[in-house]
Amino acid sequence: MCRALKVLCAAADRSRLAELKRAAAVGTHWELVGGASSVPELEQQIAELPDVVVVDAGLGEQAVDSVRGAGRPARLVAVGRLTGADAEAAEVEEVRAAILGLPHPGGPVRM
Repeated sequence: MCRALKVLCAAADRSRLAELKRAAAVGTHWELVGGASSVPELEQQIAELPDVVVVDAGLGEQAVDSVRGAGRPARLVAVGRLTGADAEAAEVEEVRAAILGLPHPGGPVRM
């Protein structure tokens, strides 16, 4: 059974977060499941079990550690340079392509 990717966005401020969410919302193969403007918010939003997390580099390396430490194999797309990201988008306009460039998750949908 196919399902849409769940995408979570995170950035250091609300305006940048809104920009990321607009860029990430343009996709028929995924759904936007939330947004965080701090590392603690990101840690809470991970409970939505995203498949992909789009993080602005302005949020810092701690955001990568939070995603990786959640015990969930979410793929990480960085906007800017972040060590440990699975893909990188140099600009917000490249987020969609970076998400599409990641392999789709397999397996059944869990309820």
